[in-house]
Amino acid sequence: MTAPSFGPVHRAGDCHLARRRRCEHGVRQGCGRTHLDADPLVGQPLCADCYDYPGHVLWNAMAPALWKAFRDNLYHHLAARAGVGRSEVRTLVRVSAAKVAEYQKRGAVHFHAIVRLDGPDGPTTPPPTWATGDRLSEAVRSAAAAVALPCPESAAYSGGPLGFGGQLDVHPLVYGGGERIPDDAVAAYVAKYTSKSVEAAGAVDRRIESLAEIQALQVSPHVRALIATAWRLGGLPELRHLRLRTWAHMLGYRGHCLTKTRAYSTTYGQLRTARAEHARGLYTDWDDAAVAERAWRFVGTGHTPAEALIAAGVAEDLATNREVARAERMEEGP
Repeated sequence: MTAPSFGPVHRAGDCHLARRRRCEHGVRQGCGRTHLDADPLVGQPLCADCYDYPGHVLWNAMAPALWKAFRDNLYHHLAARAGVGRSEVRTLVRVSAAKVAEYQKRGAVHFHAIVRLDGPDGPTTPPPTWATGDRLSEAVRSAAAAVALPCPESAAYSGGPLGFGGQLDVHPLVYGGGERIPDDAVAAYVAKYTSKSVEAAGAVDRRIESLAEIQALQVSPHVRALIATAWRLGGLPELRHLRLRTWAHMLGYRGHCLTKTRAYSTTYGQLRTARAEHARGLYTDWDDAAVAERAWRFVGTGHTPAEALIAAGVAEDLATNREVARAERMEEGP
């Protein structure tokens, strides 16, 4: 699931066809070149003045809410295709999903998601017979297209509804022969995208503290404009709930890189319980004389006496080397 277009940007491969038409700012609306994936121009707008920077930042900020709206819509669209009521469908089937947020080169978030239909009690129960892969694929397409959330009202931008872009790739997780892909392969697919961060878009991985810091960032003009827009919009009272200044370094996105529904797989609580039980089993196997130390206190930092002696010797050698080099330069003259 991708964000909509906020303005034409340079694309990897064959970029926009060379056109003579120019925008209102006098910039040609065509590139005509072929860009490699590593080309720094990829993701940069053809005309920065035409680019909808407020819309881009607000879409990133609202992306978690858009995903929730999609999941709610999915139940409704499944109910319509199965011929059951909207309240009844939740008692018959459960939508389990895991999604990963990834940054495109232009700095917009898009989602890679795995969606599964379980029985009403989760994966331990089978879904109804009408919950087929084809029906789920159709519902995903229509539910994503129907998402439309109102943009927070402000006089600082034009506003309008927020929704997903037109690029949506839906396919079943099966091999060519129809065999189901094992869980390990699905986990590897998810893990591939969790390792990618906002740095893939050329941004920074630390919070911004001031407007002056934004001007000093070693980033592209496009990313600097996105961060500055998030900072500026974050100062508006009507957008305070979005905390855009806190998340300006993430180009406005406030969600986690990986989220899942509770029934999709094991929970952190279950993992902590299993770890504690494992640890208790280890302790019972220890000799009775063994002691498990659970209370720790801070003792201090710095060198031990032996380490301090070594460090002093190294510092003395460095100082001697500097004095010898200075004396040699003075003898050689200017």
